[in-house]
Amino acid sequence: MAKYNDLRGKALLFLMCLWFLWFINFNIRMIFSPILPIVEDEFAINHAQASGIFAFLSVGYSIAVLVCGLFSGTFGYKRSIFFSMLFLSLISFSIPFVQTFWLLYVFGFFIGLAVGFYLPSAMPLMTEYYSENNWGKVIAIHDTGASISIFSTPLIVLFLLGFFSWRDIFLVLAFVFLAAAIIFFFSCSEIKIDSPPKLIYKDLMRMPLLWLMVVIWIFGIGGNMGIYAVIPLYLTKELGLELNYANTILGISRLGSIGVSILCGFLIDKFNLRMLMFLVLLVTGITTVLMGLVSTGFMGIILFLQALCVTAFFPVGLVAIARAFNREKRSLATGIIFALSIASGGGLIPYLLGLAGDLHSFGLGIAILGIFISLSSLVVFHVKELK
Repeated sequence: MAKYNDLRGKALLFLMCLWFLWFINFNIRMIFSPILPIVEDEFAINHAQASGIFAFLSVGYSIAVLVCGLFSGTFGYKRSIFFSMLFLSLISFSIPFVQTFWLLYVFGFFIGLAVGFYLPSAMPLMTEYYSENNWGKVIAIHDTGASISIFSTPLIVLFLLGFFSWRDIFLVLAFVFLAAAIIFFFSCSEIKIDSPPKLIYKDLMRMPLLWLMVVIWIFGIGGNMGIYAVIPLYLTKELGLELNYANTILGISRLGSIGVSILCGFLIDKFNLRMLMFLVLLVTGITTVLMGLVSTGFMGIILFLQALCVTAFFPVGLVAIARAFNREKRSLATGIIFALSIASGGGLIPYLLGLAGDLHSFGLGIAILGIFISLSSLVVFHVKELK
């Protein structure tokens, strides 16, 4: 197919369609974070149990991105995304009827399963629809969907809680996903590629590049989604802030990250990708350490600075995957990297932070995580493909 060489007209409209899908995907992934203190109180559970929702969500996500990387090329990238949106609509409609806490683990798993089909399908769509010289801009603009979602989700929840219970918020999401699925179906042509042969899969699993990227992504995601998942608990249960105020500063702290994602699109195409990734991880680690150590009065500033840094990781990391792996391996590599890094960075890390909150303090757990994020920046220099 002919590739778009600019971001005008139909090219921009299609990108905005994908952008909105990524936005609502992040909404449903992160929606439990601002309502977690309410859920914890309603079901009378501890921090580790509450944070465990993200572990189940991440396991489902990891399984989905791995399966998607293996089979979505044959099944069809458009079809994979369409059915995942319909499934998310069904799940969102079902959650309000949950009366037993462990069922939230089950639904969290299925949310992750449905959401996980999006990115390994969207990445090949973007690289097929747009010319390579625009990948940096396209992926960075697309990634602002996640940034804006992370910024707006606590504020959206705060607004909706003024009219609905936390359960009814999922009903709103159910209708949004249904409408988005229909619009996407009529705005995209199907793209298929042959499933990667087993030889490619085996070769990929033997590549040091793959495992280096996994390590980098674990701490990149841990510094973003892992931290974000437990911040409302940290602010309300340990630092003593009110829930409305905690969600407000959490949302506002993500406001500046929107511009960072767009800026990265231009920096990626002009500067050394490896050095950008190194600096992003290093500064993210330092600000994460400070997040666990500073007093309540400085928390808003540190949240803002940490969000600025960690948001830059995603467009940089996605372009790194696109450039490091060829067309046949790209979707599969994306699936494997996301499967392992989401399970660890987005699932295990929030659980461990919740456990730290039960045993000692969230602050100590966050500071230790920041040290590991800083150390992971050194791994970037071993990725020769990013020179």
